[in-house]
Amino acid sequence: MKPDHPQHLAPTDADARRAASPVICYPVETLPRPDLAALREARAGWRLTDTVLVPPREARCFDVPAGHFFRITSVEGPQVGDLNLWNAANLGERFYSGKTRALHGTHLSTGDRLWSGFPHLRPMATITEDTLDWYGFDADGGSVHDVIGTRCDPYTHHLLSGGQYHHCCHSNLTRALSTQTGLPFAEAEPHIHDVLNVFMCTGFTRDTGQYFMKASPVRPGDHLEFFAEIDLLGGLSACPGGDCSAEHSSDAAACFPLQVEIYAPAAPPIGWVPPAGNGYDRSHGAA
Repeated sequence: MKPDHPQHLAPTDADARRAASPVICYPVETLPRPDLAALREARAGWRLTDTVLVPPREARCFDVPAGHFFRITSVEGPQVGDLNLWNAANLGERFYSGKTRALHGTHLSTGDRLWSGFPHLRPMATITEDTLDWYGFDADGGSVHDVIGTRCDPYTHHLLSGGQYHHCCHSNLTRALSTQTGLPFAEAEPHIHDVLNVFMCTGFTRDTGQYFMKASPVRPGDHLEFFAEIDLLGGLSACPGGDCSAEHSSDAAACFPLQVEIYAPAAPPIGWVPPAGNGYDRSHGAA
């Protein structure tokens, strides 16, 4: 946080320096746009192929073939979730929340894409429906489905509160990935990465710039839907904070399950092809 009482006096031109106009870091006019109309048309006649119920304070993994849809739904009560995505054939290619944030903003909704990390940097999934898109940004600057937070973890919990808490989303996802892949915990854990905070309502305080959370507006039946651009392995944790209205990691918060449904369309979306890896030649200026 910035100090309440800076140690250095402002220069005489401080106001002029602060008045500099902001510049968007990554103009996205040249970014390929998803054909939402074609994606929505492909849902006609789709069939449910799998349902995964994620218990409260636990995580589960699920497979989504390229060209299929998956939907995360609130069931029973308000609950947020932490989502990881990997290339099903290569855990080294995984969701890159930081670059997704740089391209699409702090909070995602319909039409935004979840991008993989370097050297791949390609869309892994496209959001095709968001029943909470009505929320927008509230008076506190909060919104839902953020890519600014990380995931609750036992290391930060121990740092701030002490103790050994094992149902933080980081640990939940570690157990789920280990179970799904057969990797020992020590090998599974490094694959757990920063998340899409599904349904979570977050922002930054205007006075101190601190990351905040507030009660999620999600209610049973609300969902966030995705189209898989490549073969995906997903991991979803039902956060131990419940709707995150009070505590981040807690055995006292009211927590509820989340449901993941995978749908196979009758035919691929018109014009869709799986995205190739990034075209950069990876020479990095070497002779």
